[in-house]
Amino acid sequence: MALADNTGCAKPSEDFPFPEIIELNVGGQVYITRHPTLVSVPGSLLWEMFTQKNVRSLARDSKGRFFVDRDGFLFRYILDYMRDQQLVLPDHFPERSRLQREAEYFMLPELVKMLAPKLSKQNSLGDDPCQSDPEELSPNADATRNLTSASATLPSVMAGGPGGAVTTGTGAASTDVRRAGFITIGYRGSYTLGRDSQTDAKFRRVARIMVCGKTSLAKEVFGDTLNESRDPDRPPERYTSRYYLKFTFLEQAFDKLADAGFHMVACNSTGTCAFAHDQTDDRIWTSYTEYVFYRE
Repeated sequence: MALADNTGCAKPSEDFPFPEIIELNVGGQVYITRHPTLVSVPGSLLWEMFTQKNVRSLARDSKGRFFVDRDGFLFRYILDYMRDQQLVLPDHFPERSRLQREAEYFMLPELVKMLAPKLSKQNSLGDDPCQSDPEELSPNADATRNLTSASATLPSVMAGGPGGAVTTGTGAASTDVRRAGFITIGYRGSYTLGRDSQTDAKFRRVARIMVCGKTSLAKEVFGDTLNESRDPDRPPERYTSRYYLKFTFLEQAFDKLADAGFHMVACNSTGTCAFAHDQTDDRIWTSYTEYVFYRE
């Protein structure tokens, strides 16, 4: 008679206080992995955490999972490296420098070297397409190159011309060139309307404001208030409809768009109605609204 394999269900003991299968909560993201994976790199932070005898010294969440207060979405690349000591990143990975910082925190020197920008013999950056974050590049780099090439043929540029404004100060030209594009924000809302519309409508708080558009434009306008957790690897020049804002005030979103030079060009809304209770006339209206903004 075949015996059941209980390797993955082994209980911790005094000599081996950790189970074979370990659940981690890293910044709110749950990971399940094997204990040998976490201790595969001697001297790393995870190796120090999961080779000690005093398990009680490790932080845990409310469900008993080991808790690490770091970026939960970048940790998947850390865990992949712990499995086979190889680094595989998606094309046009935009958070290479942040991942390098995570590798330094987890004390993985070889991974830090892999993520470091490569230098050629001429002391210039190599051909690595992911050597730095696009957000860390100078925001006026493209504008400066365009202005330099145009200065050879144009004696002067009038302020307020197409594609941006050029103002002249004390003998030096400064540029404020902004790329054109669309950004759409949308939200779902609902409210309860009493019998015969005699009572005031009870509005419910907006749960989430969605952002659709080009990644680079969305990051430019909303910055740190943009939640990229559902689409963290999107290249800057690609479009996405999976971002949302960390705040829930439409006016705050409108202010940021207005400050960035956008103006509203269209909006639409759809609604449905349902009875809240079978024995009352109270109705619940649910709607989805989108606002389209454009910058020339």
